[in-house]
Amino acid sequence: MSNVKIPDTPLAERIRPKNLNEFQGQSHLVGEGKPLRTMIETDSLTSFILWGPPGTGKTTLAKIISRQTDSEFFQINAVSSGVRDIRKIIELAKENRNYGKKTILFIDEIHRFNKAQQDALLSSVESGEIILIGATTENPSFEVIPALRSRARVYILNELSKNDLEKIIDFALANDEFLKSLNIKELDKDYLIFVGGGDARIMLGILENAVAQNLEKEEIRITKDVIENVIQKKNIIYDKAGEEHYNIISAFIKSIRGSDPDAALYWLARMLEGGEDPLFIARRMVILASEDIGNASPNALVLAEAAFSAVHKIGMPEARIILAQCVTYLASSPKSNASYVGIEKALNDVRQKPLFPVPFKLRNAPTKLMKELGYHKGYKYAHEGKNNFVVENYFPDEMKGTQYYFPTENGLEKTLKERLKALWKGRKKY
Repeated sequence: MSNVKIPDTPLAERIRPKNLNEFQGQSHLVGEGKPLRTMIETDSLTSFILWGPPGTGKTTLAKIISRQTDSEFFQINAVSSGVRDIRKIIELAKENRNYGKKTILFIDEIHRFNKAQQDALLSSVESGEIILIGATTENPSFEVIPALRSRARVYILNELSKNDLEKIIDFALANDEFLKSLNIKELDKDYLIFVGGGDARIMLGILENAVAQNLEKEEIRITKDVIENVIQKKNIIYDKAGEEHYNIISAFIKSIRGSDPDAALYWLARMLEGGEDPLFIARRMVILASEDIGNASPNALVLAEAAFSAVHKIGMPEARIILAQCVTYLASSPKSNASYVGIEKALNDVRQKPLFPVPFKLRNAPTKLMKELGYHKGYKYAHEGKNNFVVENYFPDEMKGTQYYFPTENGLEKTLKERLKALWKGRKKY
């Protein structure tokens, strides 16, 4: 079949759905009676933002809207467009309005617009001169200015299900003229869906590349081995600068805090496979070792700091072993956030209460004048007491008896708690 020519247009573009009946997934938005279907079918659009993972249909929905509504449709990409492009479209929209015609502006990757560029849209969106449709893979709460969010409803697109992706593959095989012309005898759909990572565009690209590498054969069989030869590595959905970065590091931290080393290793693997900076991971573990383990296992901070240093010196791929050792130790360690809670309480008092003077007995007296003024007078030297301890008030007088640190019964902290309780003998609630 050497005379077969591969089309210049990618498969994902060739089979892009032209109407809602061909569209797969997002039934909560485009099913019967759902908001986007209703707006499209009744041509009653208002500004909105589509937020979802790559390859879930954001651009496709915008193109369907462009075909099925009585509006002039403009599409720009936030990466390559700026305020000047927006203003030109706004001027055209004003002219359209004079003739009773609506104007839709679709902005792909709207999260890449800076504040000034987003500000340029506000007046026209609010007045209805343009109907804004934004598409983003990032959380609009972080990437879209509040003023624009308040003028545009946010619709969340879900990851495509396996069933959705199977239907997309079947649609491609049944409707694409190039694929129909081939003798495709076998296709491992399950593995194709797996390596696509939930992104329909990537999945279709892999399918087309796999077919292209086997055009010389009379019968084309797209097996797991063929697919692996195309991709070498599974597509990992992980944006180091986006929301998924924060979602996964959050799951990672919560797994360690929750003493689940297995889950923690899974999230660690997700980050490493996605290309996360190993030093970022190590840095977060240093913080966690103090915040969530603290004095229950002081060695946790020592190990975390050693891991950070070792990762810095060694680098990937060997750094994964160091990170894994630290992760499993931290997750398996007894936990205490008593130090963290204590400093937060102390900071709150410093911010909310008067800054009382340091008692004279706690002040050093390096000069004769200071001694004459009473600095250091009455101070009890702890090492002269039994067990190197004397009962003393080290707070300002107005705060005597205040307590911030409440050690737990976990790990070594239990020993610290018992010692403090014996020393203070009921004066504090240990």
